Amino acid sequence: MGNRTRKKHPEKALTVVQIRALKKPGRYADGNGLYLKVAESGAKRWELRTVVRGKRCDIGLGGLKLVSLAEAREEAQKYRKMARDDGDPLAEKRRARRVMPTFKQAAEAVHKEHAKAWKNAKHGDQWINTLKAYAYPAFGDRRIDQIDTPEILKALSPIWLTKQETARRVRQRIGTVLDWAKAAGHRTGNNPVEEISKALPRQSERKSHHAALPYIEVTAFLQQLKEEGEPTKATLAFEFLVLTAARTNEVLEARWAEIDLEQAAWTVPASRMKAAREHRVPLAPRCIELLRHAKQLAAGSELVFPGRSNDKPMSNMVLLMIMRRMKSTYTVHGFRSAFRDWASERTNFAREICEAALAHIVKDKTEAAYRRGDLFEKRRELMATWAAYVEARGAEVITLRQSG
Repeated sequence: MGNRTRKKHPEKALTVVQIRALKKPGRYADGNGLYLKVAESGAKRWELRTVVRGKRCDIGLGGLKLVSLAEAREEAQKYRKMARDDGDPLAEKRRARRVMPTFKQAAEAVHKEHAKAWKNAKHGDQWINTLKAYAYPAFGDRRIDQIDTPEILKALSPIWLTKQETARRVRQRIGTVLDWAKAAGHRTGNNPVEEISKALPRQSERKSHHAALPYIEVTAFLQQLKEEGEPTKATLAFEFLVLTAARTNEVLEARWAEIDLEQAAWTVPASRMKAAREHRVPLAPRCIELLRHAKQLAAGSELVFPGRSNDKPMSNMVLLMIMRRMKSTYTVHGFRSAFRDWASERTNFAREICEAALAHIVKDKTEAAYRRGDLFEKRRELMATWAAYVEARGAEVITLRQSG
């Protein structure tokens, strides 16, 4: 039996001159699955034939008038590599064709999605109006995927020192819109809002009694807290306070008899609550980890976070000193405000669930009369979402909870 010569697959077989001369309808191979198709009408289009997840797939790369030979080869190579890596070139093409919204369009989409979560209509109006006033003039008409630190700096710099609270809220709201855009597939990479503070001058200390750390900075705060060294009763108590959004004294006076690790719940008795009403707190998995560690340090005390003496609670000055050591100008109580701002601006949890998480009294007597339960299971989902948000590492994606 004679030797058979194996036909070599073409590679870069076509030339610009040949392509220009082609008139006869048909498919002309360039190599590596790339073809030029000549239609009966004389129109010429590029096509890549490859295998995507085990199935043969023909992918159109555009007409010759818009896509040159060199560009077709480059696109074909990109899609072949994507297919080899178990990607989906067709899905990538659909994504590329999708109309990219501007920041203004994205902000209005977020505002609409959050409509049911605002504390009231006034709060919702304030949310979008601050963006209209300060963000839109700087980059409102810019594509959402093209917004980076320079654009945000341009919006915030004029008001950063003159309207400090407004500037902080604008920064948070820009961050919310950019996070939504990433979750929707319009952006990749880190949220530039997280780095913008490094480029802005230090703001003066706030005079508010309960100055709140912006929620977008809580993750970095907890990370810094953990980097101070081995966990102590004080640092464990502080992180537990942040994750539960509880008041300082409620945490420092907590007793093991109030904790149900199996049910992941902490029941604060009415005697220690501001509203003089028992309050159940759902515990996220990270809270359970903190409690198990605290148990090892409690040395048999009835208190979860005892002070120097095992039978007395830790002083709230201990937490205040941690804030000072970390050079923070905010208050410990302010973490409750950070939680509430986050719940309003980054989630669609109903207002009554967020208020119940803070053990706030229902001021409307009619509403209070019909409020029979404590929304515990719904609050469990809320607190788990909060814990996931503040414990995130690196590039985070916070999926907005869908209404309904």
